[in-house]
Amino acid sequence: MEIRIGIANTGRELSFETSEASDAVKQSVADALDAKASHLNFTDVKGNSYLVPTATLAYIEFGTEESRRVGFVA
Repeated sequence: MEIRIGIANTGRELSFETSEASDAVKQSVADALDAKASHLNFTDVKGNSYLVPTATLAYIEFGTEESRRVGFVA
């Protein structure tokens, strides 16, 4: 699933793909925001880890869980 995160006062967004289920990611984000956590932690498919401060969080866009198709379909 692709995740795109907008951070306030930043011209670019953080974009990466994760192997976690969309419901699990949404629930962890909601739990962190409800608990007023200082940051969110994400891990992408390559094993890279991202810490995003919740104070400057502008938006989070969750993509589809379907993998991208490669090649031509007849």
